[in-house]
Amino acid sequence: MNIEKYSFGVGDRFAHQAAAQLRAFEMIANDGVDVAPVWNKSNREHTFVGSDPQSVFDAAKVAVDKLGWEKPWHVDADHVQLATVEPFLPCSDFFTIDVADWIGKAASENDINDFVDRHSELIGTLELAGLSAPLEISRDDVRRVAQQYLLAVKEASVIYQHIASVKGSDNLIAEVSMDETDSPQTPPELLIILAAMADEKIPVQTIAPKFTGRFNKGVDYVGDLAQFEREFNDDLAVIAHAVKQYGLPEVLKLSVHSGSDKFSLYPIIRESLQRTGAGLHIKTAGTTWLEELIGLAEAGGDGLKLAKEIYLYALDHVDELSAPYASVIDVDASKLPDLATVQGYSGGEFASAIRHIPTNPLFNPSMRQLLHVSFKVAAKAGDRYTDMLVANEEIVGKQVTENIYQRHMRPLFLG
Repeated sequence: MNIEKYSFGVGDRFAHQAAAQLRAFEMIANDGVDVAPVWNKSNREHTFVGSDPQSVFDAAKVAVDKLGWEKPWHVDADHVQLATVEPFLPCSDFFTIDVADWIGKAASENDINDFVDRHSELIGTLELAGLSAPLEISRDDVRRVAQQYLLAVKEASVIYQHIASVKGSDNLIAEVSMDETDSPQTPPELLIILAAMADEKIPVQTIAPKFTGRFNKGVDYVGDLAQFEREFNDDLAVIAHAVKQYGLPEVLKLSVHSGSDKFSLYPIIRESLQRTGAGLHIKTAGTTWLEELIGLAEAGGDGLKLAKEIYLYALDHVDELSAPYASVIDVDASKLPDLATVQGYSGGEFASAIRHIPTNPLFNPSMRQLLHVSFKVAAKAGDRYTDMLVANEEIVGKQVTENIYQRHMRPLFLG
């Protein structure tokens, strides 16, 4: 099983929006760009919501059948480790292997020495096609990177081999995620990591490095755009070289995690893909759940009432709700509207406050980020929340489809 050239991860916290999401893929296909949907939900999110991995497959299959979708689609076991992968095995074909916990823990000295001795081709001045400047890598650099990442790669191999033993190696797509760590991986480091993955016989099809800058969930990129452009393009060059040098899968491509709503990066990514012919996997950060809230607010009445209740509960529990996501959100509590202000919002005003249109003077990124991580509040509401989604299916679905197609897919792939 090979990943398609372009793939796009969609989260669906409450398993009600798969058809609305899939309509966006139909629309971009009608524009001449095939993008494979990848429904993803992590173990952490299942725990918060009280769902199970099979529910993601089931909701996706219903949508695929309903819309008569005949192109490829996948279900992602998102950010799995050996301890959490088991429930995902029967119902997933895409596995995001997360080894962040092993980054920085050193492998044995013998393993490190063997790796350095085995890869003399990495040492020196490497002039790879497409690089902004040659890579300068010393023997000490190779050793340092091996000390930082070799054990993590070995753990990725253990997890991959376990998955493959159950699924069969021809029935799965392997992604390795290294983005949930403190320091970004530079292009030279990425090359050394890919060499290690080849040694460990991981047929990785997408690699998710950590880029420089802030990839906060649900809002735009914060960082140096020129630096990101250099990194992204150099990473593409490194991947193309590693595929040829080490026999990694020809479909290997970059994965951008928390890639939704990174509007300032989309022109850079689009130009790079068009120039190089490279593929891309972009993983969203669950913004479909926010579009549900926007739809309920726009619906008015009980929908707006519930949206306000969820926000006001979140306002009273900012620290508790933010803590699990502290590294990927920046909520300024002083910018959060108070109870009286929110109670006075019309449906349109509430929607405008959290719909990601930065030019709208009502848009409030802190409110949006807080609600982004507050989906467990809706989960506590249980049937009341999901019944409201059903009752307002048309207006909610419209928000979901338009968000993915207009604000994400068109800028990414068409401009």
